[in-house]
Amino acid sequence: MPMKIILAPDSFKGSLSSEAVCVAIETGLRRVLPDASVIHRPMADGGEGTLDAVLAASSGARRKQALVKNAAGQSVEASYALVQHGIYEAAVIEVAQIVGITDAANMAIPVESRSSIGVGELLRLLINEGIRHFFIGLGGTSTNDGGAGLLKALGVTFTGTFRRDVEPTPAGLAKLISVDVTGLEPRIADCEITLLSDVDNPLCGAMGATAIFGPQKGIAANDIKRIDDVIERYAERLEAALQKKAMNQPGAGAAGGLGYALQLLGAKFESGAMTVARLSGLAEACEGADWLITGEGRSDAQTLLGKTPFAAAKIAREHGNKHLQATLLSGGVDPAALSKLSKTFNGGCFSLVPGPMALDQAVIRAAELLANSAEQLARLRVPG
Repeated sequence: MPMKIILAPDSFKGSLSSEAVCVAIETGLRRVLPDASVIHRPMADGGEGTLDAVLAASSGARRKQALVKNAAGQSVEASYALVQHGIYEAAVIEVAQIVGITDAANMAIPVESRSSIGVGELLRLLINEGIRHFFIGLGGTSTNDGGAGLLKALGVTFTGTFRRDVEPTPAGLAKLISVDVTGLEPRIADCEITLLSDVDNPLCGAMGATAIFGPQKGIAANDIKRIDDVIERYAERLEAALQKKAMNQPGAGAAGGLGYALQLLGAKFESGAMTVARLSGLAEACEGADWLITGEGRSDAQTLLGKTPFAAAKIAREHGNKHLQATLLSGGVDPAALSKLSKTFNGGCFSLVPGPMALDQAVIRAAELLANSAEQLARLRVPG
């Protein structure tokens, strides 16, 4: 029987999507194993690329678009997916599609003026269409509003002096006096919302959203405490109005506080990689498989803390044949972590770079380098 090979890599950030990585690896494998059964199951961990991975790997998944506001308040066409989840239809939302940090339009205005309102608009639109099950990837956002924008779109009112509405942005929330939740979309209580993220930070404080992730979004060091205080006061008023607490919950600081707001609405966190694997049918694909190849832009000891390659290898061992080998093929591999990584990846850990090479060259040539590396790995498995 031909060898059954499963390709389940993450994207190589800034270089190739997870599906493009699969294509490059298969190109190299086919040079040596032309008759092999090669199955693509592109992966992601809930961040940028999650939507594309689910669409590429999930049979029957449909890409849809909706007109919502981006972080700067401009109208944008945001993509999402509809997938079958048991007997229900579920929506897969990647918030980076709406308020992504790599979108120049979002980053063109100060972070204190950015809002997550578009994420709430998309939720409400889908609720109106009858969707009640949601998978929301929280990585790669440009906002730091504590989820106030999302809540505003779902009917929560934020007011300042003379009961005037304030914008659901850090700048607006600095004027916040009261929060009214009586208009909160009641159907949200009927929704099952699963959050995909590996961030476990609280909302505020030294390990919170503003202090840890704010600088990469444009918050100056001398503004961190001031903005963090604004978000904390907002959260105290919101929690008093809802009679719920979530500020210190793990993941509250994800996506600039979207993790906080969504947990207040009843959302639960799951491993992004394991959930994407479930949605894409990785376990079923691995039944009887002989070889798994996975990878990411750079692998180190953090890979073993539930990141995509670790999740893929775990699932493959559980569902592949008893001789299955899991191979790690990444852009770079930390030599200090090799001994630990090798315990999980019994098929070896490899970097696609064959020798000294500038990073920009490795990024540009990633597909070629992946194909060549996969070819050499395949030759190791051909007897004689």
